[in-house]
Formats: sequence, C-alpha cells, structure tokens
Amino acid sequence: MFAQQEPVSTPPPDPFLNDPTLHGGPSPFWSFMESVFGIIYLAFWVWMLIDCLRKDPDRFLWFWVILVFQPFGALIYFFLRWLPSNQFQLPEFARPFFRQKRLNELETAAMQIGNPYQFVRWGDALKEAGINQKSLEAYQQALAKEPDNLQALWGAAQIEMKFKEFETAQQRCQQILKADPEYKFGDVSLMYCKTVCELGSAEQAREELAKHAKRWRQPEALFMLATLEAEAGEHQAARKTLQGMLLDINGSPRGIARKFVRWKSKARKLLKRLPRS
Repeated sequence: MFAQQEPVSTPPPDPFLNDPTLHGGPSPFWSFMESVFGIIYLAFWVWMLIDCLRKDPDRFLWFWVILVFQPFGALIYFFLRWLPSNQFQLPEFARPFFRQKRLNELETAAMQIGNPYQFVRWGDALKEAGINQKSLEAYQQALAKEPDNLQALWGAAQIEMKFKEFETAQQRCQQILKADPEYKFGDVSLMYCKTVCELGSAEQAREELAKHAKRWRQPEALFMLATLEAEAGEHQAARKTLQGMLLDINGSPRGIARKFVRWKSKARKLLKRLPRS
C-alpha cells in the first residue's frame, strides 16, 4: 500500500572538520609576544632615527637607510654608526667573547711596532683580563725600552703586589713618586704605604700612612692608620682618625659616598671595639 522508503545514508563525518588546529588563529601567547617585539622594535627604530637626525653628520644618507631598508636599516645604523661614535662598552658577561680578538690585535701591534706605548696597552688589556704573568712580562718589555715610563711602572707594581713581590713593587712606587708625586691621585702613595706595612715596622708604617693621610684622605688609608693606632694602644687617636674618616664620607656627594660603603662599615665596627677610655 505504501512504498517502503529506503534509509538515507549519511556520509561519514570528516575527521578534520572540527579540528581547531586547522582553522584556528595563533595562540594568545604568541600574539602577545609579537605585539611586545613590535613595540620594542618601533621604539628602537624611533631612537635610531632621532639619533641620526640630531647627531650624525651624514644624516641625510642614514635617514633614508633607516627609513627604507626595513627592518634592517635601524640595525645597520646601530652597529656601523651609533656604537663607534658612542664608545660603547660591552656588558661584563659578553666581554670574554670579544676579549681574545682584542688581545691578539694588541699583541700583534706590540710585536710589530715595538714601542713602549704598545706594550703598555697590551699589558693593560692582559691585566684587565686577569692574565697577570703575561701582563707583567708586557710591562717589563716596555720598561726595557723606556725605564722611566710611569704607566709601565705602575702596571708592573700592581701585578707585583698581587704576586706579593713587595720589594720590587716598593721600588717601582718610589720611582713613580720621585718623578710625579701626584701620579694616580694618591693610589701610588697608598700602594707604597702597603709595601711598608708588609716590609717595615709598624711604627714606620704608621708614619708613612700619617704622612699620606695629610695629603690624600682615602678611606682605605685612614682605616689602615686607625688599625695600626689601635694595635699600638692609642685608642683615642684611632677613634679620632675613624671619626674624621666617617665625616669625610658623609660629607662627600652621594655617588662618591656609595663607593666607600665597605670602609664606612669597617670603621663603625672598629669604633665599637675600641675602649671608651
């Protein structure tokens, strides 16, 4: 009576139809990171453009380099113009990666040119890198060519103090002070006092430190003098020296005072240990 209807067959579902990874947008995290990098690059690009317009003598050329060659124009200007003109120093953690190349260049210049100035530059770079023995040898080569070179004498004296060669360091300090008592603004005189503390009597060391302190009010020297006065039983003299040192630090500009926080703390601790009478 009624025709039997055949069941309508439905196609199997497409397994990729509801897969969000095929048609979804980027994740919120990567969208955020893209926005952050975009803002950082825009700030960097504006900074380089303004610096170029304000300072660069070839501003017309570099303006178009920064403007047209996106996104590399600003980076090119940064490395080729901004870094050399601003004498930028790399962070401490990055310096070892470039230090060896610099040392090789200075060594080559010293060996090829051979004048004391080149050996001093090489010695200074080695000293900064902590290569002390080779640094001392570079200073010694400079002194072999110019025995009264103050920079080489000072560099060698610093390394010899680290090696505890106090007699040689003392002789170099004496030679520097004889030529220029103001050299390094009291640092040479202080090192000479340290060698006297190591080689001479306590009384001689006190005399040298007292003479030094009249001219150079360095906290380290004043603390050393106060320590020797306290050891000699002159507690009032030690107290006066320490109090004068604290007054000097507290009266100095804030940026300078921050450099002497360590000596300020040591002075206060020693004051507490000194007898009142």
